[in-house]
Amino acid sequence: MTSTDVRPAADPEQSPGRGTAWTPLRPLVLRLHFYAGILIAPFLFVAASTGLLYAASYQIEQIVYRHELTAPAGESRLPLTRQVAAAQTARPDGKVTAVRPEDEPDATTRVLMDVPGLPESTQLAVFVDPYTAQVRGVLDSYGSSGALPVRAWISHLHRHLHLGEPGRIYSELAASWLWIVALGGLVLWISRRRRKRGLRGLIAPDRSLAGARRALSWHGSVGLWAVVGLLFLSATGLTWSKYAGENVDELRAALGWTTPAISTSSGEHAAHSGGSGHQHGGASADVDRVVQAAAGKGLSGPLEIVWPGEAGAPYLVKEIDKSVPQRLDQVAVDANGKVTAELRFADYPLAAKLTRWGIDGQMGLLFGLANQVLLALLASGVITLIVLGYRMWWQRRPTRGFGRPYPRGGWRKAHWAVLAPLSVVAVAVGWFLPLMGISLAAFLVIDVLLGLRARVAR
Repeated sequence: MTSTDVRPAADPEQSPGRGTAWTPLRPLVLRLHFYAGILIAPFLFVAASTGLLYAASYQIEQIVYRHELTAPAGESRLPLTRQVAAAQTARPDGKVTAVRPEDEPDATTRVLMDVPGLPESTQLAVFVDPYTAQVRGVLDSYGSSGALPVRAWISHLHRHLHLGEPGRIYSELAASWLWIVALGGLVLWISRRRRKRGLRGLIAPDRSLAGARRALSWHGSVGLWAVVGLLFLSATGLTWSKYAGENVDELRAALGWTTPAISTSSGEHAAHSGGSGHQHGGASADVDRVVQAAAGKGLSGPLEIVWPGEAGAPYLVKEIDKSVPQRLDQVAVDANGKVTAELRFADYPLAAKLTRWGIDGQMGLLFGLANQVLLALLASGVITLIVLGYRMWWQRRPTRGFGRPYPRGGWRKAHWAVLAPLSVVAVAVGWFLPLMGISLAAFLVIDVLLGLRARVAR
């Protein structure tokens, strides 16, 4: 919950007779929440706005590229081998890397190719009518999700504002602080409402209030409803970040939480298949036989058949249905149609499954349209919280400056048994999330300088 809430030093809801450990820590949390609201909220606002656009990118993609993605349904589909040959004829400069035959009756087959001159992580997608082998169009395809140009443009906007690697700092900074302001706002809201016995005062805004108190009531209620989703977005966003993401990868590797991979190396298989494996772009084996072998192991569409990357290696056939119930099994099939390896999603370690579910949920794939609507609501919630937070600051602003947060020095009243572990946790989190640690140190410096200025002014 991103807040720029600024109140007078005296809190009418705080009883001076209370001596709990929370009492001296509350001003500290308020100050942190305030500075995060003032300085980090703009990054969160941009991330939420571009995330809101990304939530609608799948529908936008379907509308913009309807001609390429769909074809009139016919009586029977042509063999995949013939469809791939049609794509190679249309783009003889490309080397086939994979093919995605859709299971919808009016969907085209997507043949992916490596073509010189394409940006990193980008392939050429040739869309083939599965009933006539007519090429319906050619588009760039980005990443493992197969995002077409318009969705890739939106994705890059959300990820790094089209600024490349330097632009990723903004999104990592937003993800690093989102969970802190969300949890801090939750604790502050619950503690502020502790005297109201009814549940309604906690989960619903008080419409009888006016001014900044009314804005605060809406801010707290919206944040309470959104907090779980905000924590989820923060956690999944950090896994894709530049600096914190590297620490996450190292931690997953150390704990054995990495995603298992199926063996597609040549090795003994090259000798078994007579050394007649096919590299990317080579003359295709009977890809229909490869798909038939995968179907014999229970794999069903939508599928992606990945061409071998080295001589003698098998084809990789993957289920790519990431919506619940997920179909993500994989098999390796040699050029003769023999299954050489299997990897079942059901056999993934729990941590690997959670990672997969988290990524797919963050991308809006796990629950289909409902997932995308939920992401749009969360993004709208963040925007609402930020607008309300700045409104509260504006309504209670002093004549100059950012506004007056709670008085300094309240944390000194906290017992060392509380401050010591809190300091250790702060240092550890700051190391694991470097951008958060650096910005937190900047907050402390700013706070000290403001304190010195106020002392000199007196």
